[in-house]
Amino acid sequence: MSASGLRPELGGDWLKLPHAETGNRIGIFGGSFNPPHSGHRLVASTVLKRLGLDQIWWFVTPGNPLKSHSELAPLETRLRLTSELADHPRMKVTAYEAVLGTTYTARTIMALRARRPGVRFVWAMGADNLAGFHHWRDWRAIVGSVPVAIVDRPGASLSVLSSPMAKAYEKHRLPEEDAALLADMEAPVWTFLHTPLDPASSTKLRQSR
Repeated sequence: MSASGLRPELGGDWLKLPHAETGNRIGIFGGSFNPPHSGHRLVASTVLKRLGLDQIWWFVTPGNPLKSHSELAPLETRLRLTSELADHPRMKVTAYEAVLGTTYTARTIMALRARRPGVRFVWAMGADNLAGFHHWRDWRAIVGSVPVAIVDRPGASLSVLSSPMAKAYEKHRLPEEDAALLADMEAPVWTFLHTPLDPASSTKLRQSR
């Protein structure tokens, strides 16, 4: 077993940073994916299409520092399920945070920008994370380092108006109709993308087992 918790023969490409060319526009979509579901896929596909990205990388985290790990499935299991869901030529799945030794998004983004200085990164997330985004470690550093794309999720639509992040960066919000410009803009800049809502939830899926 490797230090990351993945058996070497099964880790394979999951422990590598996906390939990207200089100038590529890459979405970073991080989460526990415990388990991954159709709502996650909708967020990823919406950002990929609406922002005109070259790829979107699913970062399956070893464990969310703000969530209990008591029901957390093994990293290897979550990687397998996420890879099955993200079955698209421009979607890549990685456990690279296990290699970096961090579960904090700000540190992950810093490392990615250092390793791929010629790539345009965008942080992508569902709006259900927006209300508590200000609790993330160095959350202002995240917003200040890469553009952010937030996709609507059930029950989260009002968070775009009321969350501390939305209020703090209200003047830096890009109109949704201009979302295709986001990846080429300098941070801080963010946009909120509306889409048909998918009620799937990792919590509900775990509870239904």
